[in-house]
Amino acid sequence: MGWGVLDDPKYPNIPGTVNLNEEVDAAKLEDWEYEEPKKIGDIVLQPQPSDSPNDPLNWSMATKITILLILSLTAGVTVSLGPMITTGFDDISTTFGVDTDQISFGVVGLLQLTTGGGTFFTAAAAAVWGKRPVFIISTIALMGTSAWGFFAGSFISLEVMRVMQGFAAAPFETLISATVSEIFFVHEKGKMLSVWNLFVMGGVKLGQLIAGFIIQNLGFKFTFGICALLYAGILPAMYFFVPETYYLDKARETEVIFDKASLRVYEIVLPEIKKTYRQRLTIFQGRVSQVGFWRTSFKPLPLITFPAVVYAALTYSIYAAGLTLIALLQESIFSAAPYNLSSSAIGLTNLPLFGVGLIGTLVSGYCADAVVQFMTRKNNGVYEPEFRLVLMLVAATLSTVAYVGFGFSVSAGANIVIPIAFLGVQTMAVPFATSAMFTYVMDCHNNHAAQAFVTMNFVKALLSLVMSNFVNGWFESSGAKSVFLTVAFANLAVSAVSIPMYIFGKRLRSVIARSAFHQKI
Repeated sequence: MGWGVLDDPKYPNIPGTVNLNEEVDAAKLEDWEYEEPKKIGDIVLQPQPSDSPNDPLNWSMATKITILLILSLTAGVTVSLGPMITTGFDDISTTFGVDTDQISFGVVGLLQLTTGGGTFFTAAAAAVWGKRPVFIISTIALMGTSAWGFFAGSFISLEVMRVMQGFAAAPFETLISATVSEIFFVHEKGKMLSVWNLFVMGGVKLGQLIAGFIIQNLGFKFTFGICALLYAGILPAMYFFVPETYYLDKARETEVIFDKASLRVYEIVLPEIKKTYRQRLTIFQGRVSQVGFWRTSFKPLPLITFPAVVYAALTYSIYAAGLTLIALLQESIFSAAPYNLSSSAIGLTNLPLFGVGLIGTLVSGYCADAVVQFMTRKNNGVYEPEFRLVLMLVAATLSTVAYVGFGFSVSAGANIVIPIAFLGVQTMAVPFATSAMFTYVMDCHNNHAAQAFVTMNFVKALLSLVMSNFVNGWFESSGAKSVFLTVAFANLAVSAVSIPMYIFGKRLRSVIARSAFHQKI
């Protein structure tokens, strides 16, 4: 059936295309070399787990969920570091005597730029020494820089702190999705990524809401102080309950046995010994791979020649930048006439958005797996990564309506319920796009997933940096209608690329698989 995804007769086994519903017939069972794949119910597990108790794919669901929740909570707090300060622009301006665009660039734009740039090196460090030490060091650095922000005595000090804080935040931009890819199976990834997206959405929306009250009553510096306390609480949870998730299935030890009765010699493979809890608490376990750090650091650069990565990076960036755009403009829009809201009231506008985002995240996570499983069953059990892109129909429709409606309603000075409702529609759209892009890249190029996410986040950081430098001035000179119509058309144009990617994506994967250049990356 194919569902419109074009096959490529030039290459029979295209990476990413897998069978999730293999039929085991008598002929296969009679073949002594045949090994029946491991399943959950009727679903063939992809990737296939090893027989080792140390393979994260074999860990209990409770262990996996605990890891995911701790990392997602940390990501939620970390992602709030950018938007939480936007309601305090006036406070910062008064304290340090700088204008809004300077603040937007210095405390939001630079943070996002160094986060995007830092992912090159933190992803490489994780590939060489494992994710556990990177997560723990990052959490310590985030705690320290947040304390620095609380005591910052000048705007330059605040800017330098944000540069370093952005670098410390980098692992929580890319490595969590890569961790999901290491501990969960293909048919579970959509739901599990939605958990991460839920905390990220909470960080963006609730972070602004809570920060609005803190800034109004205590001042903007207390937002950093409270974040420092949060990281101090997260650190022990990270140490005790987030073990290393990278697993290399090494050659097992063997033992030779001589059977005196049959005069035959047998070589048996010894089972791998399960690591003790104390052993799993070790932060540094030496090198987990022999790849070079610097070579791996710059590996994301040639990934821009992978069509799936370029497409996902542009699409994810335009949707994520939409959240940044709204966060940067919320105070300018809602503090002015006819709304005249205080910092805390502007923060409260995010409460219904969080509720909508919660629904959107859960629904998108369910759809990411349910729709794919339905399409796979109707495709004789053959799964294509392009099935993930069906979610873009929802994302593109909702986001276009949201941007156009928000721009026109604000321009007309409509009752605040109306623009907030359109922001809710936009908030609903983002999880569908995010879920589609991350799962698509994971399934197309799983071996390059961590570095591909670096590429995606760096493009997002560049776009956010550019916006932070001029968006407030653009809004003041052009108005809400012009700004959000432009954003709507740009968003729709990028989303439309999903159509040819859905149709020709498998052939593009085949080109990459047959390319000697790409196989060396």
